Amino acid sequence: MEKIAAFKMKLKPGFKEEYKRRHDLIWPELSALLSENNIHDYSIFLDEETDILFAVQKISGTGTSQNLSKNEIVKRWWAYMADIMDTNEDNSPVSKPLEMVFHLD
Repeated sequence: MEKIAAFKMKLKPGFKEEYKRRHDLIWPELSALLSENNIHDYSIFLDEETDILFAVQKISGTGTSQNLSKNEIVKRWWAYMADIMDTNEDNSPVSKPLEMVFHLD
């Protein structure tokens, strides 16, 4: 069964282009890790007025990208992104899961 997960994160002001550049060059091993964990159709949107990032991903298995926190590839990606995002002490992005309140298929 496929499910959709959505969450929000916060970009530091003025880093839109750098955030986009880094994701345009996403590491092949990170992309493969997401695929191996049945995470696909993953999009991130930016509200430029608030610098809030809104992420949506489809998952064919159990869990989400948030469940990969112990993986070394993910930890390296977080460290790579930490200078341009609001992060926790472990460099993970400060994120908040969002509840789906409507879906039209």
